[in-house]
Amino acid sequence: MGGRSAEREISLISGKGVLDALRSRGVDAHEFDTGTRSLAELAAQKFDRVFIALHGRFGEDGTMQGALEHLGVPYTGSGVLASALAMDKEMTKRIWLHEGLSTPRFVMLKADSDWQAVGRDLGFPLIVKPSREGSTIGLTKVTDVSQLPAAYEKAARLDGDVLAEEFIDGDELTVPVLGIGTRGAGAARALPVIRIVAPDANYDYQNKYFTDETRYECPPALPVSLQEEVQRLVLRAYLVLGCRGWGRADVMLRKRDNKPYLLEINTSPGMTGHSLVPMSARATGLSYEDLVLEILSTATLDLHPTDQWKPE
Repeated sequence: MGGRSAEREISLISGKGVLDALRSRGVDAHEFDTGTRSLAELAAQKFDRVFIALHGRFGEDGTMQGALEHLGVPYTGSGVLASALAMDKEMTKRIWLHEGLSTPRFVMLKADSDWQAVGRDLGFPLIVKPSREGSTIGLTKVTDVSQLPAAYEKAARLDGDVLAEEFIDGDELTVPVLGIGTRGAGAARALPVIRIVAPDANYDYQNKYFTDETRYECPPALPVSLQEEVQRLVLRAYLVLGCRGWGRADVMLRKRDNKPYLLEINTSPGMTGHSLVPMSARATGLSYEDLVLEILSTATLDLHPTDQWKPE
């Protein structure tokens, strides 16, 4: 938990929730803040498993997963490659497009980009964001070409790779996924769809985590067939990236034709009181504590897969 990313504050809250849940079920669980403690300390503790409640860089991007592979400590969530791919919005979108999955059109930006051409290609409004940040950090909705340079600079302060993305006008949805494979008892499954209704349609960092003004509909007032279509799209998006354990994909549902567009996928989603994976799980009758135990049961390694852990 914790870590060194821009999402450290949220990770600490997520980690505390997971820790309390594990202890409430009799698991001998301990907190470990990778932002203040070294990997040498982690190795010395000789833990049996690691529940990754880190968000963003140095925790969700394959770096911590690689360290744990080296130490031989099974961990929750996606492996090294899938974590790195999912954290990189450009690479994620390239894979989804290659697989025929719908995602908004995009272009990569540079300091000397032809801003007029960007506007002509994508239209306005459009979205500018860092390629490897989460929680809408560094994101700007641009309504005029004159705003593009400042939006680029804002995102570039956080990441050298910045993308401009077609704006999809419609409902914002999110769908969690649990599971590790394509068949059997551990097969990946999409949880219920959540529709997000934020104040002024602005689902920013503040409205995600620290206000009660954002409304969540689970299940949403959408046709069941459409919800199932979105779930199938998200499950496919999760599997083609090689994700495992758990994750959550964000989707825009275009207003004019109800076509879903994939935005991004999170391989270590939030587990706070405002977080959406626990909310969706509750709609299926799965408590926060049982959700945490299920995720922990999928802890494994890329290189040396281990028997799944089961609570006593």
